[in-house]
Amino acid sequence: MRHYRTWLPTLLSLLIVIGSPRDVRGGSKSSPELARHLTAIAALAQPSPMITIPAGPFLLGSKRVDDDPYGNWTQFDDTELPQHRVWLDTYEMDRDEVSLGEYLAFLQQRKLHPSDELQKLIWHVITIHSVSDQTLTRWPALYVTWAEAKDLCVAKSKRLPTEAEWEKAARGSDGGLFPWGKTAPNPTLAMFGQHHVHEIPILAAVDSLEAGKSPYGLHHMAGNVAEWVQDWFGFDYYAYMPERNPPGPASGRYKSVRGGSWKSNQIMLRTATRGGSAPDQRSATIGFRCAQSSTATPR
Repeated sequence: MRHYRTWLPTLLSLLIVIGSPRDVRGGSKSSPELARHLTAIAALAQPSPMITIPAGPFLLGSKRVDDDPYGNWTQFDDTELPQHRVWLDTYEMDRDEVSLGEYLAFLQQRKLHPSDELQKLIWHVITIHSVSDQTLTRWPALYVTWAEAKDLCVAKSKRLPTEAEWEKAARGSDGGLFPWGKTAPNPTLAMFGQHHVHEIPILAAVDSLEAGKSPYGLHHMAGNVAEWVQDWFGFDYYAYMPERNPPGPASGRYKSVRGGSWKSNQIMLRTATRGGSAPDQRSATIGFRCAQSSTATPR
């Protein structure tokens, strides 16, 4: 029975992430009334400040634990083994997830329509739940493909973070269990474990939940939306990755996704838990944030 955590969670996490419909194209043209809301949401967008993550080593991954199968310190699966120290040069990371307002502004600049799924969601929450444009602009971006996430970051002279950069920013240098420490997740720390009968996302503003910040001060590194990173997802990459600035595998089928979402149970919020998704996936549970290489000289 012990071996269920070796392979079943990986399979389940992939199925959860991969289960949504895929659509690499933009959506259809919006109705005039919805288009006015989309324009207003985009106009209210505010970029995230960036936080500098200093150069140095950090503890990546997890130690193997075989005697506590339901404990938070037990590896989610073998993809986060072995634990070891990795050096990263100085880099910068968005404090907040890219907002829905920023994403819609990006699409407008590219003269693209939001996906049909996103249009339906926005129209539903505006007309049925009376959610305002001011609230929606601070939601995290969602229903975003990996390529769109990459392109938006590049348009801002940034890039997606590597998986190692994401993990250090989430847990600090000493291998924290959750971004905020060892305390079990609760609603003051992360948006997670939510479920709506109609699968409507239950989201928090990207700059909210101060108590749940990471050691470097980043918001929502656990929950709200899971986040695309640059790397291909390597099941055994932690076993052979370079010790300095690991770039991720050269190829793969899935892109890595980190951090858990509004829908996740608490084990997916662990800073070491890993998952992957097809890069052309659009999901209500996946967003992203951007990073930037520092101009400082590495030590």
